[in-house]
Amino acid sequence: MSEIVNKNLILRESLALQRTTLANQTTFLSFLRTAMYFAVAGLSTRNVFQIENSLLIEISFYTISLFILILGIVNFFKHKKMIIKNKKHIGDYKLDYYE
Repeated sequence: MSEIVNKNLILRESLALQRTTLANQTTFLSFLRTAMYFAVAGLSTRNVFQIENSLLIEISFYTISLFILILGIVNFFKHKKMIIKNKKHIGDYKLDYYE
């Protein structure tokens, strides 16, 4: 009876971590896109709407945009750290198979 490493399991774990990394990057890009939408809304507010407090609305859009961008960056690095921490466990286990 010998100890055999289940290579299919290691490959599956490795691919799962790659998918998780790509999902993390996609989520960051979604945060970035949303922040850019709010920034563009802030840029166009004064030109499109002829209201008294357009500067206040413009500043609020910029503030929301900056908040979303910072939240996205923090979220990205927090999850990236967790992914790297879990990456070291791939192949760290062995299963016994009897022939």
